[in-house]
Amino acid sequence: MASSLTCAGVIWAFLSFLCAAASCVGFFMPYWLLGSQLEKSVSFGTFRRCSYPVRDENLQTTVMVEQCGRYASFQAIPSAEWRICTVVTGLGCGLLLLVALTALMGCCVSELISRTVGRVAGGIQFLGGKWSCGEGMGVSR
Repeated sequence: MASSLTCAGVIWAFLSFLCAAASCVGFFMPYWLLGSQLEKSVSFGTFRRCSYPVRDENLQTTVMVEQCGRYASFQAIPSAEWRICTVVTGLGCGLLLLVALTALMGCCVSELISRTVGRVAGGIQFLGGKWSCGEGMGVSR
């Protein structure tokens, strides 16, 4: 198995993959904000939520749905800021995963990653990391 990476490059590739995986798992989990509502534990992330209130028209009251799921549509995400955060964080995670998988392929294929490609990939990772943390494009959490 030929490699186009140095020992440091191989370590970078595996750490990149672990960081990208952690970012993606964090993006998909609905545990960004935890709290309680109507005496029930609730949590939500950018596009997933657990235990949310729903208006029951038959009983004319608000009841808690105790299950996790995505919002019904992109417009159902509670605010414009959270919609922007969903897009930016998703793009950041996608960039991180793309670079990490390319770096892992560089462990197996010779001449795949040159010094210039490695530097560009590092820059893309930096942008992806900034975006997946919500710090890019003026979005704050």
